[in-house]
Amino acid sequence: MKQFNLFKEIIVVNKNALLNAVNSKKEFGINSKGDVIFSPFEDKEILIYQGKYSPQASNMVMPNTPKSLAEILGNNYQVVEDDERVLVKAFANWQELIKINMPRASYDDTTGDGVDKFANEALEDIGWHATDFDISYRELVEVLEKECSGTLLCIEQEEPYQFSGLGFLDDDTEAQKVLFAYCQEKIKKMIEENPLYKKENLSDDEEEAAEFFQVL
Repeated sequence: MKQFNLFKEIIVVNKNALLNAVNSKKEFGINSKGDVIFSPFEDKEILIYQGKYSPQASNMVMPNTPKSLAEILGNNYQVVEDDERVLVKAFANWQELIKINMPRASYDDTTGDGVDKFANEALEDIGWHATDFDISYRELVEVLEKECSGTLLCIEQEEPYQFSGLGFLDDDTEAQKVLFAYCQEKIKKMIEENPLYKKENLSDDEEEAAEFFQVL
């Protein structure tokens, strides 16, 4: 998986496309590629902005002053208009972006507790059964981030260390195969080599998990 670190990324947006979306009075988003898109948003779409612009009604006493794109996007965005482009940095809006993107994310790694479930039901079945052999969600996520295609939308810095992220897998079926094979191989080795996990010593839950991973 590739990392999309909002501390480092500058999203480049076509100014005309953004202005058209603003003036449409429809809900729109800017994705991580800088494309301006309208709702409903596709599964696994990563947004760095979501909103709808509704200008205040003007009157003779209080004429409506046109707002800049920076004002429209909001104070949590750094915006630079450059000819036909708009350059956007979105890291300061991270907490809001978590809420916006969570419904489409494959897993949530934004809390101090770390990942504790997968959005995909088949992946969650694998994660649930793997814990019976002390294979943590963190371990499984590290496998996914190393072996599978996808994007980790995050904020990460070294000093002081800070990390918060949402994972988006490109192909859930590929991820299922990778995780199943990883757990199957590890559990098979544990049963063969670790006396605590010999077949006759397995608990009911461990035996059920071993059967799930087809090692018994």
